Amino acid sequence: MNIEVAKRLQQTEEYYFSKKLREIDEMNKAGAQVINLGIGSPDLPPHPEVIQVLTEQAAQTNTHGYQNYKGSPVLRQAMADWYSRYYNVILNPATEILPLIGSKEGIVHICMTYLQEGDQVLIPNPGYPAYTSAVKISGATVVPYDLTQDNNWLVDFEAMEKTDLSKVKMMWINYPHMPTGARANRHFFEAAIAFGKKHNILICHDNPYSFILNDHPESIMAVEGAKEVAIELNSLSKSSNMAGWRIGMLVANEDRINEILRFKSNMDSGMFLPLQLAAAKALSLDSSWYTQLNGEYRKRREKVFHIMNLLGCKYDPDQVGLFVWAQVPEQYTDGYALSDKALYDAQVFITPGGIFGNAGNNYIRISLCAKAEVLDAALDRIASMVK
Repeated sequence: MNIEVAKRLQQTEEYYFSKKLREIDEMNKAGAQVINLGIGSPDLPPHPEVIQVLTEQAAQTNTHGYQNYKGSPVLRQAMADWYSRYYNVILNPATEILPLIGSKEGIVHICMTYLQEGDQVLIPNPGYPAYTSAVKISGATVVPYDLTQDNNWLVDFEAMEKTDLSKVKMMWINYPHMPTGARANRHFFEAAIAFGKKHNILICHDNPYSFILNDHPESIMAVEGAKEVAIELNSLSKSSNMAGWRIGMLVANEDRINEILRFKSNMDSGMFLPLQLAAAKALSLDSSWYTQLNGEYRKRREKVFHIMNLLGCKYDPDQVGLFVWAQVPEQYTDGYALSDKALYDAQVFITPGGIFGNAGNNYIRISLCAKAEVLDAALDRIASMVK
């Protein structure tokens, strides 16, 4: 039988990391013992009180049924309180917050709710590959916009104004930026909101890294009038060490929440109640949790800086987030060449920047999600490779 995949998938490839992890698995089976510094999956556990709530609630007899599509009121209130405490954003927990089974789910839900063939979407280059995949699956057209190191990896709205925006319906932005670690300030978010209003473009801000190595978390929703034109995604994956728990949130005005819920409610059900209640506990923790977490990441980042120095890479020491982004030295064709050399000669996997778009071709990225002893081992291997 010759059953073709649907048109929506014919230009959507398997996720890069999915393919690369299979290759690494085969190398390990052959005895390589590859050190994986590529993926941003936190290796540290959530706060003990979060695990305690999960355990206690899962032991109850009345917490195992289907849940409301809009999530538990307890979780939505915790999310609203968290936004108020750390971002100075006031949200109605009943109408302006939609819990998600991970914020990556939200990227697809937003695109499938608003996009169709003929629509265009502005996508950052470099940027998170899931934006491109979700837009293509929706049938809309990807319009990449280049970010440059010279502009601190921020959107150049003046240059954007000179392009044809007549078919653009949506724009994805992401700050602190992944993969570059660039930060945005209130002035930038004000410019983004003004741009969206002027051109009737829905501004979608993906915001999972705002607490990692960043003392001043920012939300685009803090800008006056943001709810009129913006949607923000957030997540507990990075900031609470809960990546595998798949808990995120979508913040928008009531109309947007209801529109997206029309799609989401046909695709999944509410998440497991004990997970929601444990997530509420995680969101209620005081700032000492983030201080402790970032203390560990700062130590790791210094070791990653040392690796980058050995490789001859250039980087911004003030970047934030869960990775270190660096420009490869001239002797390598691109980041893929350096990544392959590290993998095959030192058995250390480093992410090539080109997977985030061709504007990242001359860069690599190393994750901070590895314990100090693992990073020390990688340092030793890289040191032997470059001798």
